[in-house]
Amino acid sequence: METTGPHILTVNTGSSSIKFSVYDMDERSLLKGEIAGIGRQEGSVRVFFSDGSICVDENTRIESFRKGAVVVTRCLEETGYVGSIEAVGYRIVHGGMKYREHCQLTEELLEYLRDIAHLAPEHLPQAVEVIEEVERGLPSIPGVACFDTAFHRDMPEESRIYAIPLEFYREGIMRYGFHGLSYEYITDALCACGVPLDRVIIAHLGHGSSMTAIRDGRCVETTMGFTPLAGLVMSTRCGDIDPGVVLYLLREKGFSADRLNLLLNHGSGLLGISGRTDDIRKLLALEKRGDERAILSLRLFCHSVRKFIGSLSAVLGGLSTLVFTAGIGENSPEIRERILDGLEFLGIRLDTERNRANQKVISDKQSRVMVMVIKTDEERMIARHTKRILNGEGR
Repeated sequence: METTGPHILTVNTGSSSIKFSVYDMDERSLLKGEIAGIGRQEGSVRVFFSDGSICVDENTRIESFRKGAVVVTRCLEETGYVGSIEAVGYRIVHGGMKYREHCQLTEELLEYLRDIAHLAPEHLPQAVEVIEEVERGLPSIPGVACFDTAFHRDMPEESRIYAIPLEFYREGIMRYGFHGLSYEYITDALCACGVPLDRVIIAHLGHGSSMTAIRDGRCVETTMGFTPLAGLVMSTRCGDIDPGVVLYLLREKGFSADRLNLLLNHGSGLLGISGRTDDIRKLLALEKRGDERAILSLRLFCHSVRKFIGSLSAVLGGLSTLVFTAGIGENSPEIRERILDGLEFLGIRLDTERNRANQKVISDKQSRVMVMVIKTDEERMIARHTKRILNGEGR
């Protein structure tokens, strides 16, 4: 295996996992790993080389994100990459009002992230812990912060503002949008294919799901908002909900803020409706057995995505390209077909055989809208930005 540098390490901290990769300067992936189930009773460490050979494959409990970060540096030592890392790129979910572009990591930035941790309590505190621990393991190696909110920085004000008194907007209560690194990767992939970025909708459908509208290469609308809780029905998140429901739960049901957070972020969505699972594959299997709650959860999910395709198309003034990406978007032909059913009025015509084969273009030749399936790669996007910032290049 290639261990001579220079190399870039990417670190993607989730709500219960750490994904990490090693790239060379040509963006070739050399090593990929995931530490899953952090803080839970059952966890795992999986690390693979680029040729598919296994480096680490074990089930083990990882008590904290700090210990997970120690595992990352230990894996680098064991594979011989630790001495060749020239920079580390970190995915940061939220940049707040101050950090609207990817930038070099500083102590000032870390302190700011600690101050705004309340904006993304499921992600930011964990990300800061991981950064601190990786920096201990790789001292003097420069870091780059890649923000999921940066892609949406140029949204027009009418797409960003909430209809509450304006002083709250000036204090930072606004729609930020998320999954930006995924959207950046997909737009780069579209450009590489020669697909115009005139009126494009990208549907990032995974454990967390969102959609974004792009007109003339610029993000003009997105479904997530102040937090990643808004928008589409998701695996365990509720998506859009009448604020009155929250008030009702507070006043009439005696919910605390912590209990509300647990319900809306971890006990709602597909899991809340089905009562059994948030896994699309398991829900489809349950549906075949006639499970009514599984049937309802799948109907609700597809309805939610279809509804937002319609509304985002209205914002764009039409639609030229629709892209499905992320775990569900890339791997579930049946869900894609259900979502698109009824959208013929937009000019969408699905090629069923292409869709079932997970081909790159799944619309037929008569379709006025090109419908595509593109695998996203947030880690590669982090490596790309890290290299650019390391070399002092502009965006």
